[in-house]
Amino acid sequence: MLKVLKFGGSSMASAAQYAKVKAIVDADETRSVVVVSAAGKRTADDHKITDLLYLCHAHMRYGVSCDAVFGMLSQRYLEIRDALGLSTDLEGELAKIREGMENGMSEAALASRGEYLSGLLMADYLGFEFVDATQWLRFSLDGTVDQDWSYAALRELAAGKHIVIPGFYGAMADGSIRTFTRGGSDITGALAAAALDADIYENWTDVSGILMADPRIVENPEPIPRVTYTELRELSYLGAQVLHEDTIFPVAEKNIPLNIRNTNDPTHPGTVIMERFDEDEEPADERRFITGIAGKKDYAVVSISKRGLSSEIGAIRKAFEIFENHGLAVEYTPNGIDTFSLVVSGAKLDKSLHSIISQVQEKLGTKDIQVKKDLAIVAAVGRRMANRPGISGRVFSALGREGINIRLISQDPREVNIILGVDSQDFAATVRVLYDSFVK
Repeated sequence: MLKVLKFGGSSMASAAQYAKVKAIVDADETRSVVVVSAAGKRTADDHKITDLLYLCHAHMRYGVSCDAVFGMLSQRYLEIRDALGLSTDLEGELAKIREGMENGMSEAALASRGEYLSGLLMADYLGFEFVDATQWLRFSLDGTVDQDWSYAALRELAAGKHIVIPGFYGAMADGSIRTFTRGGSDITGALAAAALDADIYENWTDVSGILMADPRIVENPEPIPRVTYTELRELSYLGAQVLHEDTIFPVAEKNIPLNIRNTNDPTHPGTVIMERFDEDEEPADERRFITGIAGKKDYAVVSISKRGLSSEIGAIRKAFEIFENHGLAVEYTPNGIDTFSLVVSGAKLDKSLHSIISQVQEKLGTKDIQVKKDLAIVAAVGRRMANRPGISGRVFSALGREGINIRLISQDPREVNIILGVDSQDFAATVRVLYDSFVK
């Protein structure tokens, strides 16, 4: 059994948080690979270390002294080291970083130092070996990760060892440092888990898994015990605060279970994400039809009608090309006889609406075009909805009782979701009605 663990910035923010991490790692001897982020905020008005590093680089670029900013981030790490009684030579490491800054260190290299320093301290604290990300995570010239090379390198470096790896960055073939986008430590953790064929990838953060609905809308929503990668993709696409798709793909590709856990509540089981689950093995109290509810506002619907349109070859393609040429992605395409609709971003549509309508009229030969703005999209997502009669009926009945008008309906052929379009003013109420109908 091998577990790869990734700890986010909130888990690395202070000496007290480091102690929680150590207790989690020490509790299970199979937790032998630890990926760490830079120190995050200790309080709401605190600073993330990575933000301070970017600020330092901006100061240097414009010839402004960054001594005060660098002093703040240095003090954070020195306080953690001293509170934990560690022997890491931070003074020497900080001096190297400062020297690099004076000699034109790149923005990526400087931004990566938060994770680097976190990794050094955590390796010292756990008694693990430190493995720098530049030793194994290699980027190709196009910015993608060279998985074959990287996976082989990490397998060799980690063989038979307990290691700590800094997240967020790697190296190009020439040794220069390259970073992922913000939040890239999650990608590092997933790549490490995939490279080592981990039995479980544990992503430790400050929440106890993924919630079934937005807590700003639904009071104290239930966490999702188990979710498939397909369901997660659906929820993420519609705005649910979950892991970014890039952070999931490496482990999803190998169907490695991803367990989202809370460093501040380590006994909570969190959310387990897998490609598929055996329903017969799932606890009865987890067998809800709906896995989660998510949605977003500010959509618009452009409905195009024309007699005989359903038998006109290429009509939808022509409409798609018009929207594509205006830089608009079509989110959904509900349709009927001689009518089809294109759901797009409302803000983006406003910039080119008149041009789009003109071109649709010309190329499709119809003036029957209707535009509905201020639309919200809400989706009920659940793998257990498939082949279960009555689910849609329950949705419509519940919304009808609350006087919520459904503007459009769409459903994935796999029946993993039910997508509803409602007026933006009914967005929050729709989320609450769906949650109350299927969860409470």
